[in-house]
Amino acid sequence: MTRRTRVAACVTALLLVLVGAVGCDSPGRLSAFTNPVVEGLWSLQRMAQARSADTGVPNGIGEDSDTTDPEPDPVPAQPQKAKYHDTAAVVGKIFFDTPDGPSVCSGTAVEDPARPGRSGLVWTAAHCVHGGAGGDWFRNLVFVPSYNNLGLEGTAWQGAGEDEIAPFGTWWATWAEVAPEWVAEGSPSGGGGSPFDYAVLHVQRQGEPASLQEVIGQAAPVWFDAPRETGIDDMSVWGYPAESPFDGERMFSCRDRPGRLTIRSGRPVLYRIGCTMTGGSSGGGWFARSPAGEPALVSNTSIGPTDNTWLAGPRLGKPAEELYRRVSDKVSSL
Repeated sequence: MTRRTRVAACVTALLLVLVGAVGCDSPGRLSAFTNPVVEGLWSLQRMAQARSADTGVPNGIGEDSDTTDPEPDPVPAQPQKAKYHDTAAVVGKIFFDTPDGPSVCSGTAVEDPARPGRSGLVWTAAHCVHGGAGGDWFRNLVFVPSYNNLGLEGTAWQGAGEDEIAPFGTWWATWAEVAPEWVAEGSPSGGGGSPFDYAVLHVQRQGEPASLQEVIGQAAPVWFDAPRETGIDDMSVWGYPAESPFDGERMFSCRDRPGRLTIRSGRPVLYRIGCTMTGGSSGGGWFARSPAGEPALVSNTSIGPTDNTWLAGPRLGKPAEELYRRVSDKVSSL
């Protein structure tokens, strides 16, 4: 091998790690998840450069369906009170690389049924993890809980250190799963696959023997088969919106009574609420009060329209629960 050939091979290998590549598997087939740690990759500067890869769906989508309610009124997103770890410790940012560069979503630390008090599981949207139909896994997936914990802005944020922006560290995904329907139908635009737009990650911090839950002190319960849209009085949604007028550096939330949205006939109905959060909030958790009297995760942000007036997310039923337990079981064997 000549020196020029060796250099070209090294550059190609580096790009595959840093940017990610579309897999060569047949459409609808899921390749093996791999996410090797790249030491020092997610610097504060690179996190700040990450942009939302979300694409808004057309206004009026689903309005011709009998199982779609009228569009809700916009609910202005409210800034979360800092310190975030004191008020929403389970919420964080997901960073990852697509072929277009560094990208960002939101995520939630959730309980692990096999490891009470020691969970390393994170819930997010499938489109923050996998490219859907014809795509593959994204690369360099990490979770940063309580990102920008103090809610810093402007020059204060620009001058902040890692202990302020990522006070609980950067957690690399060691495993991830998405629904097979997402792999077959998922689309970056138009809402394709959105009823199955959920993913579960297992994360670990390099050199840290303790679990994510042990480090941050909390993990959210997941409420599968929660009541349908008309059976829940209100839901609260959290995330880090990154598109204008937001900048992705602060946590926001919305609260509203959910309605119904059907994207495609014969597919499950989505929850929908009024909310002005933008791209970057995808994957963020939706919470409702469970029969146990505590907030529990019931959905995650999947889609929103181009004018950013509402958000919609999948209802988590039996298929979602089975995926969740598969990840829990897989972690036990790692």
